Amino acid sequence: MPLTRNDAMTTAHVLSEAMPYIQRFVGKTIIIKYGGNAMIDEKLQNSFARDIVMMKLIGINPIVVHGGGPQIGQLLNDLKIESHFINGMRVTDSKTMDVVEMVLGGAVNKQIVGLINNNGGQAIGLTGKDGQLLRAKKLRVEHKTPDMEAPEIIDIGHVGEVASVNVKVLDMLVNSDIIPVIAPIGVGQDGASYNINADLVAGKVAEVLQAEKLILLTNIEGLMDKDGQVLTGLTTQQVDGLIEDGTIYGGMLPKIDCALSAVKGGVTSAHIIDGRVEHSCLLEIFTDEGVGTLITNKSS
Repeated sequence: MPLTRNDAMTTAHVLSEAMPYIQRFVGKTIIIKYGGNAMIDEKLQNSFARDIVMMKLIGINPIVVHGGGPQIGQLLNDLKIESHFINGMRVTDSKTMDVVEMVLGGAVNKQIVGLINNNGGQAIGLTGKDGQLLRAKKLRVEHKTPDMEAPEIIDIGHVGEVASVNVKVLDMLVNSDIIPVIAPIGVGQDGASYNINADLVAGKVAEVLQAEKLILLTNIEGLMDKDGQVLTGLTTQQVDGLIEDGTIYGGMLPKIDCALSAVKGGVTSAHIIDGRVEHSCLLEIFTDEGVGTLITNKSS
C-alpha cells in the first residue's frame, strides 16, 4: 500500500531531524545496557535488535551489555536451589554461579546474538572471561545497624566488581564490524568466575572506552521529580543535588550512581530511557525530544 502524502511528509521530517545526529555520532561508540521489559517482550526484543543493527549500518559502534536476573531466578527455582539476598544482591555460592554462567553466558547471551543477527547484524557473544575481557575483584558488602559501632563485612560469594577492562578485545571486534554482546561475568586473579551487576559493567566499559553515550534501558519513563515529571537535560551537579534532597532514592540510586560515575569519568552523556517504548534507543539518540533522562557534564 503506497504512503499517503501526510505519511510521506512525516517520514521525510523524521529523517531530516535525524540527519544532524547521524552526522554527529558516526564513528562514535555507544554502550547500551539491555534489560527489563525490552528483554522479555517479543515485539520489544526485535525493536531493540533493529535499533542496534541500524546504528551499526550508519557507522555508529554499539556495544551491548545485558543482564538476566529474572531468568537466573527462574532456573534456580526450577532446580530447587534456594536464593538469598543481602542488600538487594544475590548470595552466589559455587552452585548458583554455575547457574549464572549457564544463563548469562549461554541462553540469554546467545538469544540476544541471534536476535541481532536475524535482523541483519553481525554480533558475537562474550563473557568477561573471553580474552580476559573483564577482570573482576570480589565485592565486599558492608552491613551496619544503628546499634553497631562498626559495619559488618559480609561475604556474598561469587559477586564481583570490575577491576579492569581489556580494551584490545573490544577494539578488535568493533574494527571488524562486529557488534559485541557482553554477559556480565568477570574472572578473578585466581581464575574464579564472578557475577557482576550489568549496569556497573556497562558504565565501566563506557568509561574505559571514553564512549560517546551510555544508555541504560529501564522499566520506567526516566528519572522523575517529586511530582512524577520526567527530568532530562541534567548536569552531574544537578543530579548530585537530587540525591542529597532525597528526590533520587532506593532502587534508582545504583543506576544513577553508575550513570554519574561514567559521565564524571569522561563519557559524553548518559541516558536512562524507557525500554518499554518501541525503538527507544533510536528515539533517544536521533530525535530532539528523546524518551528518557539525559545526564551530561555540560549545562544546556
